[in-house]
Amino acid sequence: MLGPRSRSSFSNLIVASLLVAVVGCVGDPPDGPHIDPGDGGSRGDGGPGDGGPNNPDGGPNNPDGGPNNPDGGPTNPDGGPITLECGNRVIQAGEACDDGNTNAGDGCAADCKTVESGWFCDVAGPCTRNVCGDGRTGSTEACDDRNTTPNDGCSATCTIEPGYSCPPGGGRCTAARCGDGIVAGDEECEDNDNPPGSGDGCSDKCRLERGYKCPVPGQACVATTCGDTIVEGTEQCDDGNNNMGDGCSPLCVREPNCSNGSCTAVCGDGVILPGDNSEECDDGNLRANDGCSPECKFEPGFHCETVADDPPPSVEIPIVYRDFIGKGTQDGGTNLEHADFNSMSGDDRGMLANQLGADGKPVYARTDGSHSPTTTSKALFDQWYRDTPNVNKTVVSTLTLARQSSGAYQFSNSNFFPLDGLGWVATKQEKPQNNGHNFSFTSEVRYWFEYKGTEVLEFIGDDDVWVFINDRLAVDLGGVHGAETGSVTLSQRSDLGLQLGKVYDAIVLQAERHTTQSNYKLTLTNFVTRRTKCENSCGDGVVQAPEQCDNGTANNTGGYGQCSPTCTLGPRCGDGVIQSQAGEECDDGNTNNGDACSNACQVIFG
Repeated sequence: MLGPRSRSSFSNLIVASLLVAVVGCVGDPPDGPHIDPGDGGSRGDGGPGDGGPNNPDGGPNNPDGGPNNPDGGPTNPDGGPITLECGNRVIQAGEACDDGNTNAGDGCAADCKTVESGWFCDVAGPCTRNVCGDGRTGSTEACDDRNTTPNDGCSATCTIEPGYSCPPGGGRCTAARCGDGIVAGDEECEDNDNPPGSGDGCSDKCRLERGYKCPVPGQACVATTCGDTIVEGTEQCDDGNNNMGDGCSPLCVREPNCSNGSCTAVCGDGVILPGDNSEECDDGNLRANDGCSPECKFEPGFHCETVADDPPPSVEIPIVYRDFIGKGTQDGGTNLEHADFNSMSGDDRGMLANQLGADGKPVYARTDGSHSPTTTSKALFDQWYRDTPNVNKTVVSTLTLARQSSGAYQFSNSNFFPLDGLGWVATKQEKPQNNGHNFSFTSEVRYWFEYKGTEVLEFIGDDDVWVFINDRLAVDLGGVHGAETGSVTLSQRSDLGLQLGKVYDAIVLQAERHTTQSNYKLTLTNFVTRRTKCENSCGDGVVQAPEQCDNGTANNTGGYGQCSPTCTLGPRCGDGVIQSQAGEECDDGNTNNGDACSNACQVIFG
């Protein structure tokens, strides 16, 4: 038992200890969630920690407030709770945004915990109002394609239009599906095929095929008629005739406008003129969404290059046939027979003048009323290459010249009967001849080229063959004869008036006037023009407008977080749409990691 003096000393010691403790607690500044440093050397208040050696104030492994708590209590520093300073332009844990104020109605809620509808708050600071046309799909929009133009998939009010598919996060819309009966996006037609097929006017990609129009979506396409003066389908022009060199070919395709090497640019003629800057491109058509627009301007999303040194594997040129009824071949009469066919034979060089006429047609050389050895008159010859009712029947087709190993282009056929079953034979007014063939016809082809001084033209044919370069006679094989060969090396013909770098036309005229054989072989060496070749850039692994992504064709597979085959982004974290099936807990329209929704679209707790 302690005596009075001892009890008094012990009481004084307790009071002093309490005073020290009180002073220590009042004087400690807030120090956050850390262990108090000791003030007695390497120890805490009474040793390593107030509760004893190596212990913090509250006891072993415990801070002042108790187990696992800082001095002020759970989640609080010694001096009190940590304050989320909404309005300080710093996005802290627990905040979805911080625009530097605590006002509502400006995109960031007054408590900084939510982004208000119709806004984007991607970074600390002022938020951005979401408007239709800004390229990002907000909470009140179904799509946003960076414009407010209707009929492109995303309407002027950012709703998805019928027949389209639009990326969830914003971007260019595309046709939802070829075969759904709605013409959309890059589609030019929708017929009644399901699944879509080709060869009936509308391809399996829903693009118009040559010679067709598809006026009513969901219904079968119908053939167009080149020559009816109505431009429709894939036609570029229609002047109602079968003449070549008048600006509109017999295939209803625009032709170059050239005279003696001087040309005027014509969009759609497939020729890039040397030194001309009026056309960015010319791919030989007036169709949109193929890389070169109907105005001959580059379109986004394509690789386009002007090529001359990389010739195509084949060249297709128009050819006009005119069918006649030769002597002794009419079926049931003689009134339609033509006196120049199947009636004479022999050489007839010099039949034609050296210059084409103003209408681009050959001119009969005899002007005194006489006739050449194998013809009967100028009047009858003038029918050879002109449409003449009740005299000839015209058939328009194409001639495909395949590229040879030498680089030349060639068409060769030693059994050349392109009108078998056609023309007068088809109407039962002409009897087929040897082996059922249709003889007695003429042909006309025309091809434009940029003169480089290396061109060579070769021809083998029967009967008559003439070649005109720059409207001037270059090869004359006139007459009714067996197969003969003619050629012209342009650099050796100063009489043709050619100048390097200028564009000229080459015309080949042929006539089959006897009923024994028919040969046709045309070889063009270095007859090229500069043209535009465009290829869709989607799939090349390089992102360029209007693509949103491009991982290469093999990797553009679509799906969550992937790039689609059309180079648009699929559903993904950051598109503003919560994809719960993909494990997203949130999606605030961005991939910032410093707000309430992480860059993996998981909720961040403060």
